[in-house]
Amino acid sequence: MEHWQAIAAAAIFVGVIGVIMTEWVHLMIAALLGALLLVCLNILTLDEAIAYIAKSHATLGLFFGVMVMVRAFEPTKIFEYLATQMVLLAKGKGKRLLLGIVAITTPICAVLPNATTVMLLAPLIPPLAQEIQVDFVPLLILMVFIANSSGLLTIVGDPATFIVGSAINMSFVDYLQNLSLGGAIAVATVVATLPWLFKKIWRTELTNLDTLPQPQINHPRMLIVGAAIVALVLLFFVIGETLPVPISPATVALLGAALCLLLAHHSKIDTVNNILRDVDWSTLIFFMSIFVLIGGLQKTGVVSSASGLLAFALGQNVALGSIVLLFSVGLISSVIPNIPLVVAMVPLLKEYIVNAGFVGPEILDPNFAGQLPVEVLPLFYAMMYGATLGGNGTLVGASSNIVAAGIAEQHGKRISFKTFLYYGIPVMLLQLVMAALYVSVAFLRG
Repeated sequence: MEHWQAIAAAAIFVGVIGVIMTEWVHLMIAALLGALLLVCLNILTLDEAIAYIAKSHATLGLFFGVMVMVRAFEPTKIFEYLATQMVLLAKGKGKRLLLGIVAITTPICAVLPNATTVMLLAPLIPPLAQEIQVDFVPLLILMVFIANSSGLLTIVGDPATFIVGSAINMSFVDYLQNLSLGGAIAVATVVATLPWLFKKIWRTELTNLDTLPQPQINHPRMLIVGAAIVALVLLFFVIGETLPVPISPATVALLGAALCLLLAHHSKIDTVNNILRDVDWSTLIFFMSIFVLIGGLQKTGVVSSASGLLAFALGQNVALGSIVLLFSVGLISSVIPNIPLVVAMVPLLKEYIVNAGFVGPEILDPNFAGQLPVEVLPLFYAMMYGATLGGNGTLVGASSNIVAAGIAEQHGKRISFKTFLYYGIPVMLLQLVMAALYVSVAFLRG
């Protein structure tokens, strides 16, 4: 690969991030133009660009399916109804609503992908915020923080934890015993910031709940059937890949979307054209474009070079290397999605521990099924924490962040890059510090 192509791919990626940060143009337009520029400069052919999108078809299929399902239920007014019930349960107190969002989001994100959870729950937020007369943008940002942090509670809670955990042959139970506490600390860190970062909402209190609107559920029969579809979708999200004939989450989501479209069409509560027109296409196109931009970095060797330099800088000191890795990966994953980052980092980290003499070259075999030495595991643990928590730093750091931004736009407001930074930077830094302390105390004392 020619040197100029690597420089150009890196410059285009940095330029896209810069344009998104300054908000000169919509983030989808910036990403799409950047991806097309890679093709026009022949850094990637159109076939290669499409191939990089195809590699992430599962993510796109999952997002599209859930978007269709959520939109199909809008005519029933179920989201407005549930929002009113949450306000009543919280007795109009802002602090209880904030804690309620934490309580609802945390257990779901422990077993479902964080972006999927945000798609399912975020439609509750705008009507809820309207009823307590506060801005819904901070509430969406809080949901994103909790969704990203809760992904550390189990090995299946976030793609990054699953990728790294699979690479070191870690079981579900092993993860619970060793790393779940770190996820709980990450969630607790967000909760500790609520009175400070979200102080206006924390202090809000409605005194007259009788004045709240009382939305009525429309089309109850359709809602009952739809609830059964959603329940099956959630069930197969959890068990689908363990069946004798595995069913991927993307397939489950698309099947649920098809059934919801059939239900809406048959019950005549809405048309298929209306539902598909309201799908958040800008978010889907943004993700496609980002996959192409990351593909350009991968093809030209930018990702492997950066990861290689990081691995070289770790030296022989596993304790220091783990902390450096945690913060470095955390900061990098605040601007580069964590999935391609850990995909690139895992083999390089394995090569590093082989070259450093910790293990033999057999671990580089894709079919290696053994266990790594205990002394090198903190490096992989640190990468898990950094890659997941770094996503809380910026608007483009995690897929759930972009999903929340798309939902906000559908309800008439934008989550600006600057606004997200105001909340994200302190939360991310605090979480990385707490994760570093946990890794140091739990795994590096010797």
